[in-house]
Amino acid sequence: MTTVHYVGFDVHKKSVSYCIKTAAGAIVKQGKLPSQRDALLSWASERDTPWHGAMEATLFSGWIYDTLQPYATQLEMANPRELEAITKAKKKSDPIDARKMADLLRCDLLPACYVAPPHMRELRRLLRYRSLMVREAVRMKNRIAGLLMETGSEYDRERLHGRQYFDQLLDSLQDIPVSVKQLLQLTRSSLETFEFVQRRVLKMLASDQPLQQRVALLETIPGVGEITALTWALEIGEPGRFSSVRQACSYCGLTAAFRSSADKQQRGPISKQRNKHLQATLIEAAKLAPRWNPALAQVHARELDRGHRNRATLAVARKLVAYLLAVDRSGKPFQLPAQPAAVAGEPT
Repeated sequence: MTTVHYVGFDVHKKSVSYCIKTAAGAIVKQGKLPSQRDALLSWASERDTPWHGAMEATLFSGWIYDTLQPYATQLEMANPRELEAITKAKKKSDPIDARKMADLLRCDLLPACYVAPPHMRELRRLLRYRSLMVREAVRMKNRIAGLLMETGSEYDRERLHGRQYFDQLLDSLQDIPVSVKQLLQLTRSSLETFEFVQRRVLKMLASDQPLQQRVALLETIPGVGEITALTWALEIGEPGRFSSVRQACSYCGLTAAFRSSADKQQRGPISKQRNKHLQATLIEAAKLAPRWNPALAQVHARELDRGHRNRATLAVARKLVAYLLAVDRSGKPFQLPAQPAAVAGEPT
């Protein structure tokens, strides 16, 4: 019978606490390491007994996971929200957290979460950086309009952010402080920088052939564009991780919170436990997709007849998730299911 050790890690920016336990719960060793690759590699190479490890998913857990994963028989990350609910206690410290992690792992109670492959995480980091650039560009556009409104300057809202019109407007502005003109020039320069970075990031993503093949397949769905397809592919990772459309919708933040106690059931607002990047992208796509997709237009019209525009948008977003998941799983271009033929004598 092979002996296996269970290792719980409590990871931080500067240090990693660990606790090694046997299957019976006896502590073999515990200690603290600096959060440095050399120290972690040295520690892992010294282990002469097969071991399973677990750590909490945090901002800096990714590189620690990638460093230790080749040395472990099995290495998992724990969902932070579920882990906090399980291990919350009055007394808390790094060694205690590491021991609790080892106990959850050896008792098969660890709330493990999905870990995307390293290459997928690199591409996802690029896409999220582009989203940051988009938000910053919007802030710059709003700042330009705000500066003009503060000084009572008239401008064409539709053409304001065009380069030629902006230069003409800047030359024609009179009776405004010189500092405002300087701020407008600086803000415009920042806007152009952010927009350049957006385009550069998309070119970097386009250089990955497997990703582009997957995106091209997802774009066969009417109403799904490049950004929606990229966001889905990189945030979902592997579509096989979801057993149903309902589970995928929950991950995307398109379902309501649910509470049931003493035979009383209560539905709350949209849950905040979601992938916020996917949620924002799908909601924006759901507002435009009905223009290009007749099936989604029918879903939107049906829900809109019930008198709630936001629920109609959510219904379209959920249908988009079903389409995206089906195409991603099958690896085939999108096709609407064939409509049943009308029976003779029935109205069409």
